This record gives sequence, C-alpha cells and structure tokens, in this order.
Amino acid sequence: MQIVAATIQWLADPAHWQGSNGIPLRLGEHVALSGLSLLLAALVAMPLGLWIGHTGRFSWLVVSSANAWRALPSFAVIGLLVPFTTLLDPNLGFILYPTLIAMIVLAGPPLLVNSYQGVAGVDRDLVEAARGMGMSERQILFDLEMPIALPVLATGLRSAAVQVIATATLGATFGFGGLGHYIVLGDANQDNGELFGGVVLVAALALGTLAMFVLLERRLASPGLAPRTAG
Repeated sequence: MQIVAATIQWLADPAHWQGSNGIPLRLGEHVALSGLSLLLAALVAMPLGLWIGHTGRFSWLVVSSANAWRALPSFAVIGLLVPFTTLLDPNLGFILYPTLIAMIVLAGPPLLVNSYQGVAGVDRDLVEAARGMGMSERQILFDLEMPIALPVLATGLRSAAVQVIATATLGATFGFGGLGHYIVLGDANQDNGELFGGVVLVAALALGTLAMFVLLERRLASPGLAPRTAG
C-alpha cells in the first residue's frame, strides 16, 4: 500500500507535469522514438512481406528471419551497437541511435509476418478471377489483396507498436529520455513513487495504444469496408 500511495502522490504532484523533466516532455520523447521506430520498421518489413505474400517467393525468409529477430534481446542489441554508433556520432550514437535501431529490429518480425500472412491468406480464387479480368499484378496487390488484408496488417502494427512502447524504456539506461527516465532515476534514487510512476505511465501508454489499434481493427473488419465485388 505504501508503494501505491507513493505512486499516486508522485503522479499527482504538479511539479512533475511541467518543466524540462516534466511528464508531457518525457511522454513526447517516448512517443517520438516509438513512432519513428515503427515507421522505419514498417517501411522495410511491410513491403517485403507484401511482396512475398503476393508472389509466394522466398516464404522461408519470413519464418527464418522473423524467428532470428525475435531471438535477439533488445538490451543486448543496444549494448552491441553502442561502440559502433558512437564512432559515427559520439553524442547521439550513444543516447539515441542504438535504441532506435534495436526498436526497429524489435518491430520488424510482427510487421513482416502479418504482411505476408495477410496477403497470402487472400482467397486464391479471387486472385485468379482478377487476373482473368485483366488486372495487373500491381492492381491485384493494391486493389484486391491489400484491402482484404488490412485487418491482419493492423494486427501486426498493433503488436509491433505495443512491444516497442514497452521496450523503449531500455533506452533510458543509455541516457535517452522518454518515460523510462523515471524508472531508471527512481531505481537509482530508491524513490518508489517515481519508479512505479514511470511504470504506470508506460503501461497506460501501451494500453492506450492497444485500445486504439483494437478499435481500428474492428473498423477495418466491418462489412462496410469490405471490397466491392464485381456485379
């Protein structure tokens, strides 16, 4: 109960919601890092997954690469990258780049796998019918397969986003801000209020993101957004 009271007291303190160390600023840092990581991972993993799902080529790559990426501990990835990225940039190469790259690696597998499964799961009879109607492969992918696969793609984005938001706290160990700053600082100062206040904020952000994507998936899966069939 003391921990709960200390956490509530810390979160309710107006001083923690303003200034250069305030919660809004740290929240913005956390969202910015997570959003950039997710965007960069999506730009690499999703086109690859869509292409493999559409063509059926190199499907083994999805399973093998996804399993390999998932086996990499994010904290270890950050630590391994630091010596190399600091050579490129002594400042951001320690504080930002290792965490950013590690979060991209973390977000990649669910985006790759769901992009592949979403397109590969489209009824092949529909695809063949589209080819018979004279649609190009590009039109089939973007006008037929992707609209049907949208709920699966959104699920991959949800999984990646929640994982990145929860794991980006590790960056605070190497000097990056974000909500993990409170967890690291609270642990160092033996301040349970700040420590668990940071935990609550990260959990709230992850749950809020999860709820947003769940609503998006339900919207995408609604009959009103189903692709029109030729009559």
